[in-house]
Amino acid sequence: MNTNPPIVVGIDGTPQSDEAVWWGAREAPLLLITAFLTPTTYGTTFSIPNVFFEDHEGRAEQRLAQATILARKAVEGHPLNIHCELRTDLTIPALRRASQDAAILIVGSHAQKESVGSIVSSALAVHSLCPFIIARGLTQTPANHSRRPILLGVDGTEHSRPAITAAFAEASLRGVDLLAVHAWSDITIAVVFPTFRDADWIDHQNDQRNRLEGNLREFRDLYPEVTVRPVLAMVQPGKYLIEYSRRAQLVVVVGRRGRGGFNGMLLGNTCREVIHAAQCPVMIANSGR
Repeated sequence: MNTNPPIVVGIDGTPQSDEAVWWGAREAPLLLITAFLTPTTYGTTFSIPNVFFEDHEGRAEQRLAQATILARKAVEGHPLNIHCELRTDLTIPALRRASQDAAILIVGSHAQKESVGSIVSSALAVHSLCPFIIARGLTQTPANHSRRPILLGVDGTEHSRPAITAAFAEASLRGVDLLAVHAWSDITIAVVFPTFRDADWIDHQNDQRNRLEGNLREFRDLYPEVTVRPVLAMVQPGKYLIEYSRRAQLVVVVGRRGRGGFNGMLLGNTCREVIHAAQCPVMIANSGR
């Protein structure tokens, strides 16, 4: 068992993967991975010239070299243990295998949902075997970024535990507050129950506050240095997490379905919503191993 697992960053040479490298460059060993698939001819007599492989390999090595320079610049003045790997495989299975022995897996965000980068991040959000971060919004980092809180989505189910664990660890590491958002319901209650009144929500607030505190109590004891700021919302947790993400440095959510989800669902609705619309990096924490 690796007692000091690396932070793995998948790179493809885009500005988005540069953000992933910037986020990944910290105290743990850094493993930079780029992948390209070696085509085969499936038994035909056609031969692919060597220059094809040499060109792809050369560009992959260049991506790794540039990412290494960027990582060292991100932690200028501090030592950083960096390893690079060029894998001849499809990107998703290559990074999933790497996640098995990683502390965290990180890739860049791609705005278009149908883009290759977005497909990669959506697949790894489900299948990564370690906490998975989609880095975004770091190109123009505000001066107070390092003091911004970690944002946590808590749904009140056992599925939240990996997210709570990861969020407290990140807040402790960075020396910042933890903003824990808990929404009572995933549905718009006024639509489903037209007679529901705000006064009815007030009656339920104490129960929901106690439920949230129950979820966090064990971790408050483990991380006494972390100041926790609980936030209660009546409905639509995704909307609140996206809004608060404008003032956070990382939002942590659970990837697989929480309350009300079907057992066959691979990615929860709130997680899917936050992945595509959050204004800061997103960590998806699953108990994948």
